[in-house]
Amino acid sequence: MNKTKSLTLPLNAAVWQSWALELFEFTRKEAQACWFAGLFFLSVWLVPRTGIWGVARYDVLLLIALVIQLGMLVSGMESWDELKAICVFHVLGFALEVFKTSSGIKSWSYPDPAWSKLWGVPLFSGFMYAAVGSYIIQAWRLLNMRVEHHPPYWMAGWVASAIYLNFFTHHYIGDYRWYLGALALGLYARSRIVFRPHQTDRRMPLALGLVLVAFFIWLAENIGTFFGLWAYPHQMGAWAAVHVSKWSAWSLLVLMSFTIVTNLKHIKATIHVPQ
Repeated sequence: MNKTKSLTLPLNAAVWQSWALELFEFTRKEAQACWFAGLFFLSVWLVPRTGIWGVARYDVLLLIALVIQLGMLVSGMESWDELKAICVFHVLGFALEVFKTSSGIKSWSYPDPAWSKLWGVPLFSGFMYAAVGSYIIQAWRLLNMRVEHHPPYWMAGWVASAIYLNFFTHHYIGDYRWYLGALALGLYARSRIVFRPHQTDRRMPLALGLVLVAFFIWLAENIGTFFGLWAYPHQMGAWAAVHVSKWSAWSLLVLMSFTIVTNLKHIKATIHVPQ
């Protein structure tokens, strides 16, 4: 009995040590992938609402976002092709912001004044959407990600386009997010993300990975509204948590972002589409 214990205890200790190392490397690389988002939200926390040296907060945040983006490009953390994809996120996100904050919709608002506002929306807002794309691109590289059983690209593109359009059309013809979510779940039912935190490949259902990313974006949204960066109608008198239903909206938006990223040439090479 004593001999058995002496054999099993070191083995169990080695297994736990291996799992701990994998978890540490996964956490470290995930944090590194959030470089843009992390620095930006640190700036949100540090920059006072009154601005700095007479410069409005929204204008300061725009300058900071531009500096972070330039630094990632110059340092090689992002390539020119990746920057082009991130610019697509910026444009799509800003267009959505303009629509959602318009006088006929008023889903949320940006209460503070700034020079860098167009149609009532500060230009830095597009970087918050671009941060999602930046995270996916960085995580792909750092975790050696690849995808098994990805659906045909034309199908993925149609679903992503329908998701984006629904953010606009649901104000007029009804909200079809749950139908689109069910369609996406069926389309990606067999899809798996393969990633390598340290030395061992791990697998996760693609849908689960996207939902988890959306959850942390929902938490970040709560932080942003807490610091008064923007406000929903129910937060105008006093801060209140962002409704959990926004998690579903972010899940669909993350899927749309994922679809854009998968069209990058070097990422497409790591994706398996069954014939």
